Amino acid sequence: MQKQNIIFNLDDTLIECNKYFHLVNEQYAAQMKEWFPGVPMESVKAKQIEYDLTVVDKNGLTVDHVPQSFMAAYGYFCKETGREPHEEDLKRLEELGYSVFSMPVEPLPHMYETLEELKTEGHELYLHTGGEEKNQWRKITQLQLAAYFDNRVFISRHKDVSALAKIMNQMDFQPAVTWMVGNSLRTDVLPGLEQGINVIYIPASNEWHYNVVDVAVKPKGAFLTLTDLSQVAAAIRDYVLEHGGNGIAPAFPDGIEEVWPDAPSS
Repeated sequence: MQKQNIIFNLDDTLIECNKYFHLVNEQYAAQMKEWFPGVPMESVKAKQIEYDLTVVDKNGLTVDHVPQSFMAAYGYFCKETGREPHEEDLKRLEELGYSVFSMPVEPLPHMYETLEELKTEGHELYLHTGGEEKNQWRKITQLQLAAYFDNRVFISRHKDVSALAKIMNQMDFQPAVTWMVGNSLRTDVLPGLEQGINVIYIPASNEWHYNVVDVAVKPKGAFLTLTDLSQVAAAIRDYVLEHGGNGIAPAFPDGIEEVWPDAPSS
């Protein structure tokens, strides 16, 4: 089987991430409920999400987006309810927001086994993760992922089509033998489809609102939806062998198209 270039996302694809944000968000909601007992928590959470999206869209995936959204929502409800804002409250929310970026990380099930299997089969493994370099390297180092990715690591604050295109050009990847494996429709699936490479989508159990977007790009290669990492190696192997060993999709007669199983529409 021809060697494949396999690009993995990190957060919520290889390692736990969203569950830590969920924990901190629940602590934030509990604190806001104490300060604003008359405000429905649904409104508090919705306003924080609104600010969070605004910060990420503007500044990218920095460590500041969580504390900034917490403090912005606090300021909004202070004005709405007539509560006098307190410096100690803002400090508390700032510390809570940043705390998520110091929590120890843990691999998702089958991470090491999957990476080892793909490496043993002779494939080239790459990592494209979104965030700030210091925080992302903390996770990579803690879990000793350099054993699989070496220096083939790319970290993007704005993890989008342009970021993936830059990697594709820099590494001179051929789309037919290149794969993007990730959980995010926005930052993994769409960029992969736009670049015409093979895509494996592994939905996260508790997805971040930022990652949920519509997918309306027709695949040029494989577009597979799997349930966990343990299925990745076999899925790639089966697809490549089925398509002649080079990952190139076959030509179909007029009126007949290949069906990509379980491809998400949103």
